Amino acid sequence: MALSGLDIYKLLPKTNCRQCGFATCLAYAMQLAKKAVGLDKCPFLSEDAKKTLEASSQPAIRLVSVGEGEAKFCAGNETVLFRHEEKFHHPCGIGFILDDSLSDAELKARLKKISGLNFERVGQQLSPDLVAVRNMKDAARFAQVARLVMDNTRFPLILMSEDIEALRQGLKVAAGLRPLVYRATQKNASEAAALCLEFKCPLVASAEDTDALSGLTALLEGQGIGDLFVELGPQPQDELLWNITQIRRQALKKNNRRLGFPVLVVAEDDDPQKEAMQAATWIAKYAGIVLIRNIDPAEALSLLTLRQNIYTDPQKPLQIEPKLYGVGQAGDTSPVLVTTNFSLSYYTVLGEVEASKVPAHILSIDTEGMSVLTAWAAEKFTPEKIAQAIEKAGLKEVVSHNKIVIPGYVAVMSGDLQEASGWQVVVGPKEAAGLPSFLKNFS
Repeated sequence: MALSGLDIYKLLPKTNCRQCGFATCLAYAMQLAKKAVGLDKCPFLSEDAKKTLEASSQPAIRLVSVGEGEAKFCAGNETVLFRHEEKFHHPCGIGFILDDSLSDAELKARLKKISGLNFERVGQQLSPDLVAVRNMKDAARFAQVARLVMDNTRFPLILMSEDIEALRQGLKVAAGLRPLVYRATQKNASEAAALCLEFKCPLVASAEDTDALSGLTALLEGQGIGDLFVELGPQPQDELLWNITQIRRQALKKNNRRLGFPVLVVAEDDDPQKEAMQAATWIAKYAGIVLIRNIDPAEALSLLTLRQNIYTDPQKPLQIEPKLYGVGQAGDTSPVLVTTNFSLSYYTVLGEVEASKVPAHILSIDTEGMSVLTAWAAEKFTPEKIAQAIEKAGLKEVVSHNKIVIPGYVAVMSGDLQEASGWQVVVGPKEAAGLPSFLKNFS
């Protein structure tokens, strides 16, 4: 658990020697608490104090990576229970399970479908993160399918098997690519740990309850395995939700290092809708990785959108660069639409303009990422700011007319805006959905 500035001060020599670059030890302690400086600045720090401070600076939930290179996936290093307290740092990984009992043709078809799950939403690319190969046949087939997956996709690999020999064969195929090994239990902990040490891979520790899980992670750490995901055994969804929440709470609030690891959940159901609802629960509540089986674009998009919404910084709304954008073959006679630089507002307007097939200009105003009504209420979307944006964009040189269209929800500012800008203000529809018909009749 992170120490406060005063807690850190108590561990310092309190000489005020200034060799750290600060006037007092207290000032240095406050900067250490903010992680703005390192421990190496103090030449008189005792070894015991250094160990205590280094331990306190470790994240409550360990950061664990799977895979290598550009596709590497990371989970953990979370600092809060609730998003509004700060933000969630590493988005939950979404992966697909492929059984090695499938034929090569079926596997290739599914991998192609998974690779095609790429979506754009409010200017961000959304896609899944991992592929898991589950052992249903023998060790040779398991290794063969692992190779097939590696040859046909860029995603980091999860190797799922209860058979140590099958895992060994799979790891030989994936050597150097840091796959995630699923899983170590009380029965095979020593063998699984030895395997992961040999191949330098992260490991999933799986137990029936949190007490058993604490004992298992302690055992694995004692054998040199630090990069762990944790999993709880099968249980009703409400109980699992409670227990996963307790894992997060124990790590963050009680500094329970034995539970300070990202959580993996398998959300598998023959009914795609039930599977999606289960997966959504774990994305919302603390999973580091969620594995599903159904490869359905609608299910994937809903889960990816949910993840995007949860893992954005609540204190920094998604926003685009405030400037003039052309849509289609926008020319000097094309209409000019005014909106904010909140990503969702801009891309909603953009989508409707594209649907109308009417070339247009969109003038995005810097509202610090606020939506139209929020920005207007906060005085970030004002006649003066819009007039300044018109001037900065050089709109007079871009279009040959003098009309701008504002959202219907802020029609009240039209008079003041016309006076501030010298442009004729046209009040558009309140909702972006009304833009296609509006633009087709606009002159």
